[in-house]
Amino acid sequence: MAVEPGVDLDALHELTRLADYVVPFAIRVACDLGVADHLAEGPRTVEDLAGATGVHAPSLHRLLRALAGEGVFAETEPGVFGLTQLAQPLLTAHPLSLRAAYPLLPADINALARIDWCLRDGRAAFDRVYGEDYWSHLSRHPDQSAAVDAWMASLNRVHLRTVASAHDWGAARTVVDVGGGNGAFLAGLLARHHGLRGVLLDLPHVVAAAPGVLAEAGVADRCEIVPGSFFEHVPAGADLYVLKTVLPGWPDPQARSILRTIRAAMPATGTLVLLEAVIADDEKFDVAKLVDVHTLVVSGGRHRDRRELAALLAEAGFDLRRVVPTPTLTLVEAIPTGRESTG
Repeated sequence: MAVEPGVDLDALHELTRLADYVVPFAIRVACDLGVADHLAEGPRTVEDLAGATGVHAPSLHRLLRALAGEGVFAETEPGVFGLTQLAQPLLTAHPLSLRAAYPLLPADINALARIDWCLRDGRAAFDRVYGEDYWSHLSRHPDQSAAVDAWMASLNRVHLRTVASAHDWGAARTVVDVGGGNGAFLAGLLARHHGLRGVLLDLPHVVAAAPGVLAEAGVADRCEIVPGSFFEHVPAGADLYVLKTVLPGWPDPQARSILRTIRAAMPATGTLVLLEAVIADDEKFDVAKLVDVHTLVVSGGRHRDRRELAALLAEAGFDLRRVVPTPTLTLVEAIPTGRESTG
């Protein structure tokens, strides 16, 4: 059949692939089922995999067949599937495993389905779908909160490797991880820098899992856990404060409030380090731009570019000292306004 002149079928196919939402869901349910782990010893039949994961074999075949078409898993012979290089990070035992980084979270999905609401008024859809904000919802649903913690812990393994050389972490005596979740990132810092002491601050239900995380890393004796809200109080007197992927979760007024609480607790010689996805000033692919849309939907927050971060920091009493891109997050270093910078 003839194709109309000027019609680019490759572009149409690419647009179809980009607009598809089956593949992301399929990858996430495969992660939840641990499909990759069941293929660690080699290819298996769909029937074997269905028995191991407790699902319907014909349906699993359809899902894996679709993922094989995207290079995630391979159909080595009819009805038999194995791992591909792309699937390796989905193994739980992979040193940088991303299996927990792709949870199938119905709450997020239901909110994303109403992204049109956000476009009308700029407000989070999540609050209106569930009648409460994202953080309150997680506090009342421990299973979902645990899934988010596992998601963050999975990313932390990657982040720790990429930001390790972007800052002289060992020069500090005490680091306060503000909004540090279950302490996975802070535990990684302390394990790498034996002269460093840590303080973990987050909401009570979030830090409840921290003792086990810190003990497993062998750093519990060098870390204090402080349950609380960063809107109300931040432990005072430390020489280094870290906000890792916290500010993007909040609109500017709340983000300023968090920064001002930290500034009030920080000595004049202290340093603030932000670790987050900073929006690039070009039209190229940028994970930060994608994550920014998710943030809009679930919390009403926003990722910012360098200029916007500098302005936000200035309003809270900080001078932006330097910005260091890494293969994952960007490290933004700030010091109290007016202090002489040697960097």
